[in-house]
Amino acid sequence: MDVFGNADPNGPMIYKGLYHLFYQWNPKGAVWGNIVWAHSTSTDLVNWIPHDPAIFPSEESDINGCWSGSATILPDGKPAMLYTGINPQNQQVQNLATPKSLSDPFLREWVKSTENPLMMPTKENGINATQFRDPTTGWLGHDGRWRVIVGSKRKHGGLAFLYRSKDFVHWTKAQHPLHSNKDGGMWECPDFFPVSIKSQIGVDTSLVGPYVKHVLKVSLDDTKHDYYTIGTYNTDKDIYTPDKGHVQDTSALRYDYGKFYASKTFFDGPKQRRILWGWINESSSVADDEKKGWSGVQAIPRTLWLDKSGKQLVQWPIPEIEKLRVNPVTWPSKALKGGSVVEVSKVTAVQADIEISFKITGFEKAEVLDPSWKDPQIICSQKGASVKGALGPFGLLVLASNGLEEYTAVFFRIFKADNKYVVLFCSDQSRSSLNEDNDKTTYGTFLDVDPVHDKLSLRSLIDHSIVESFGGEGKACITARVYPIMATERGAHLYAFNNGTENVQITKLNAWSMKKAKIN
Repeated sequence: MDVFGNADPNGPMIYKGLYHLFYQWNPKGAVWGNIVWAHSTSTDLVNWIPHDPAIFPSEESDINGCWSGSATILPDGKPAMLYTGINPQNQQVQNLATPKSLSDPFLREWVKSTENPLMMPTKENGINATQFRDPTTGWLGHDGRWRVIVGSKRKHGGLAFLYRSKDFVHWTKAQHPLHSNKDGGMWECPDFFPVSIKSQIGVDTSLVGPYVKHVLKVSLDDTKHDYYTIGTYNTDKDIYTPDKGHVQDTSALRYDYGKFYASKTFFDGPKQRRILWGWINESSSVADDEKKGWSGVQAIPRTLWLDKSGKQLVQWPIPEIEKLRVNPVTWPSKALKGGSVVEVSKVTAVQADIEISFKITGFEKAEVLDPSWKDPQIICSQKGASVKGALGPFGLLVLASNGLEEYTAVFFRIFKADNKYVVLFCSDQSRSSLNEDNDKTTYGTFLDVDPVHDKLSLRSLIDHSIVESFGGEGKACITARVYPIMATERGAHLYAFNNGTENVQITKLNAWSMKKAKIN
């Protein structure tokens, strides 16, 4: 979205029919530093107009940087931004900014509260001044008081400090955190919101009651991944408890099993949906980032809802992105023979949207899942796209060069385990680029689908160096950040492949070339 380094999405919201996205931005270079809040607006979440930075260092409470924060729409319709500022002592403190003119739909100018900083780390309140950041969107309790949480760390574990306020200006720290964990390190960019247990529609951040569960998402600084749990929010005690079997650490579920961090959701009231923004961090070296003059990009916005099982969230690219589709290519049902690679032609392979579904037979031939294989990412690394199995690997080779010197493989592999079949979903970056300086980590997860009775579907959105893939209709997502050298522009190809010994049936394939969004 911008020529220089950009990072965490901040304060996403809708105001008077315009979507606003703010994000961490370095106006002076391609790598992290000199952080301000860049600002863009959109009518459709696809095409964006950039504005001057909205929040930038200008006073004692933020003179060394304006770090991440969130938007809250107050009852009178006025947006309020809470954000982390870095003061002259390099302490992390929480500040408030509001629009200068509510009649300007672009909200181009912001005024900082004369009460800043509103929340301070002190020895008395037991907060580490270097680990106290990223306030969430506020929610209203039944007592009429606002609540927000701020990410922090104590010893080896993360915690979410809870603050309450009657006026959104004067805040009091609660005696106990909303939730904490003894392991997992610093909790960055926490997000706390309700999801409906009855439908896919999004709900307002302040909604509580018998028909919602709550989600707590934290970005773990130690691993640079986002993890979430689903649980229950006790409004009387202001305590969040994850459901049984869910722990807020690296064993928790993830929005995305690839490059995706510092994410934030907001409630899009007019369309009754909750939208997720995430930052796709880099796989290129710092030297390469400086050479190309930019780093970091925002992922395509996703709608997010609770799966009907109640055990996980589901995500899907916003439907507005489909306005960029042109020149559809459709295949009839066809067998994909074991060991075959078939080109999906007449598609602009560097900028495409592809949906493919598979039907599987021959389950008795499935490989047995070794009980000691606990980490799906390691299985995907050891059993990549080039390792022949029985049922799989099968899926897509994207951003592939003509001779397959380069490709990113997004695929499934089916195992037999404990009288059921398990689907492994992988994004294999090991041959994604001939540039050996890139991070080419392979990512993967188990997909909660029954391959015997459910169709096995994959959607991949491809954009030059980014591949966002959605398995099982959004039950698992993997974002790859790849920089091919040969598979660029006309040198890029798109293939369906099956490197298993057994045939699989493609039941549906639809692919589109994608127009460019207007972002400047």
